[in-house]
Amino acid sequence: MGLWQRWREFRQYRQEQREGISLEELLLSAGLITGDITKEQALNIPAVSACVGIISDTVASLPIQLYKAENGKVTEIDSDNRLSLLNDDTEDTLDGFQFKKALVEDFLLNGAGYAFINRQRNAIKSLHYVDYRNVAINMNVDPIFKDYDILVHGNTYRDFEFLKLTRKSKDGITGKGIIHENNKILSVAYNSLIFEEILVKTGGNKKGFIKSQGRLSKEAIEELKAAWKKLYGNNSENVVVLNNGLDFQEASNTSVEMQLNENKRTNSAEISKIFIVPQSILDGTASDEVYNNWIKVCILPILIALQTSLNKDLLLPSEKGSFYFAFDTKELLKGDIEKRFKAYEIATKNGILQIDEIRYLEDYEPLGLDFIKLGLQDVLYNPKTKEIYTPNTNKTADIGKPGGGDDNENRDPREPGAA
Repeated sequence: MGLWQRWREFRQYRQEQREGISLEELLLSAGLITGDITKEQALNIPAVSACVGIISDTVASLPIQLYKAENGKVTEIDSDNRLSLLNDDTEDTLDGFQFKKALVEDFLLNGAGYAFINRQRNAIKSLHYVDYRNVAINMNVDPIFKDYDILVHGNTYRDFEFLKLTRKSKDGITGKGIIHENNKILSVAYNSLIFEEILVKTGGNKKGFIKSQGRLSKEAIEELKAAWKKLYGNNSENVVVLNNGLDFQEASNTSVEMQLNENKRTNSAEISKIFIVPQSILDGTASDEVYNNWIKVCILPILIALQTSLNKDLLLPSEKGSFYFAFDTKELLKGDIEKRFKAYEIATKNGILQIDEIRYLEDYEPLGLDFIKLGLQDVLYNPKTKEIYTPNTNKTADIGKPGGGDDNENRDPREPGAA
């Protein structure tokens, strides 16, 4: 009988011990994560969301063009259906902007963005973005002659059926994203947000534990747990009364003691470095030099990666080598009219663009001025008729004829040989 009594007391002691652990978990648990954070958790970090947003928006806002290089001459192809799919309507639920933005987000955070290419014979009918979480890769074991199949919900597809945008890839189909590559710093930033949220929810009350000089009864523990949960559950005026023999011991620091604001600023700066986005770009105070350098080191590599992917997966074998996709980077200057018009001025002075070509880029109606300015501003050249016209002397010359092919009707009558 004495043995049975001691066994009952031991079970009661263990039960009280487990309840004590539960109380401690209630007071100390902060909901912090210990493993890798997810894409959704990473995007809850303001610095990550801002960097991903500005990079993906910048890339998605640039139109994609198709060119053909043949016999040293480059021709823009503007009637190809693939351009409409990439820039306007993918014939899926996403439009062209959202399609490119989704690919770039997965590229940055998870290392790879995928899209299914819906082909009918040689024609591409639609493009379908596929979330990276729905894609599985079946890779062969040969380290030299690599091959793979793509699995989506149990269906198997070949590599040429998918558009693949990969970051730091070693096999061409999988990549390493920033979440995997820099998980520690992102985890610290995310856990700081969770801690700050808990401080707000608890009214800034410190967490800790209760020390008792004697063993508490089960009823006393339940009452104390309920009172403490009510204290931490809202910001109303609640009071916990500690009876004689109970003492509260702090187990955490305040946000000021932890220098939470300083740490947040430091973490944000480090995260911006990871994405190669200067802080001045995010707050809109970047100088022209900083902006141009950011375009070169951050945006252009992503554009090249996407262009290469498009050329590999969207061009027919017969088109490769002569056709190629490219982004229209002139759109990067659309927001600065002064820089844009200065660039046009330089282009017209050097015979790179005609007036109507510039008006077309600016969405204006053409004026029918098919002239290129030569060295002097008052000398006009018509590339179609190969004629030079000098307005101040009202003379026309055909450079395609021997000797310049002067038109006698427009010759200066004082010149020798004039009619």
